[in-house]
Amino acid sequence: MTILVNGVEITDEAIARELPGHHQAPDPLDAARQTLVLRELLLQAADNLGIQAATPDETIASLMEQKIHAEQPDEAACRAFFEENQDSFERDEVIDAHHILFRAENGEDAQVLRTTAELVLAQVQMNPERFEELARAHSGCPSGEEGGSLGQIARGQTVPEFEQALFALGENQVHDQLVETQFGLHIVKSGARSAPAPVTFAEAHSHIVRFLTDMRVNDALHAYLKELAAAATIEGYTLPL
Repeated sequence: MTILVNGVEITDEAIARELPGHHQAPDPLDAARQTLVLRELLLQAADNLGIQAATPDETIASLMEQKIHAEQPDEAACRAFFEENQDSFERDEVIDAHHILFRAENGEDAQVLRTTAELVLAQVQMNPERFEELARAHSGCPSGEEGGSLGQIARGQTVPEFEQALFALGENQVHDQLVETQFGLHIVKSGARSAPAPVTFAEAHSHIVRFLTDMRVNDALHAYLKELAAAATIEGYTLPL
């Protein structure tokens, strides 16, 4: 069915061009159609106001600057949000992570690689103080130049197998088994460990201001789009506003 926005057609060709940008949406075709309908509404609104720019995107940006306004939240609103969502304001547990990576290169035999990794692991277990030296000598990761240091890692920042092994360790421990991931075989060592800790209101304040301001901008934009849609004649598509 042909889609018309105040008589302007949203062509199948335009939908086809837009579609690749929505491949992760639950319904990519619907997402592409919706985007084009809203875009046309905004461009028509800009034209009615005499707003013109070098590109359609710049035209819409100019329209937004003129029509979408949202006041920054005051201190009371920020504090109320903080107090209502304190569970969300917490520093993640982090661990100083270190590893020695063994990965097959140039057709290297996997069993030979594993044997080499197990021999190095045995050396680390006998002499933990040699970890940095052995990382520099054997690691296939650029971190080897830093003695195997990966810096601080929180949950969700690395692949699951590595995370599970790392967070199972106490401070300054070496995992007793090689850890296999998509990158290869790892000897995993933990350093200092920082427990989760609450964030103060002062530390969170700037983030809260940005978050609440963005919410208000989004609310104002949604209200403006509903206004444009209500005043428009849209055929062949129903906006979910």
